[in-house]
Amino acid sequence: MKICGLSTPRALAAAVEAGADAVGFVFAESPRRVTPKRARQLCEDLSPVIIRVAVMRHPAASEWQAVAEGFEPDWLQTDAGDFAGLNVAERFGRLPVYRDAQALAPATDDPVLFEAAVSGQGTLADWQRAAELARAHKLVLAGGLTPDNVGEAIATVRPWGVDVSSGVESKRGVKDIGRIGAFLQAVREAEQAHAD
Repeated sequence: MKICGLSTPRALAAAVEAGADAVGFVFAESPRRVTPKRARQLCEDLSPVIIRVAVMRHPAASEWQAVAEGFEPDWLQTDAGDFAGLNVAERFGRLPVYRDAQALAPATDDPVLFEAAVSGQGTLADWQRAAELARAHKLVLAGGLTPDNVGEAIATVRPWGVDVSSGVESKRGVKDIGRIGAFLQAVREAEQAHAD
């Protein structure tokens, strides 16, 4: 369970207290954008069991290096094709993003993120295509998820994980503490209902 686009101590604390496994910090153009220094400050007291994800899109090599050195995330999330042009050291996990793709890279043990065509806009990804891909991949489903539809998304797609940003906001770029808790509770209920 990943809460993305965090930018305040209050929202980060809400995600952690509600049981998020991963937290995402956006370094791409967005109302949720933070600096590497700000992300590091927010995570100063964060438990090491929670995965800290740097969320980027088509970063220049210098932009990635600034985030790698200034924030030191656990994982880098960016479009799958971006990794070819970046020097991503072994210590960083990779979360390649595929946007309503027809095919993914060959099956691997590493997770992949399946997203709608445009990030952070509340647009649903293609759940039927995601369900097909989730059978062969550790697929993290993103795109248009909310506390109201994440249970249905999990039942339909059976993803390895889910990722939300705009679906837990009161207005664009502003996280809603109640919606964060409701989303994570809905995920837990769906997991219990569909446990294999």
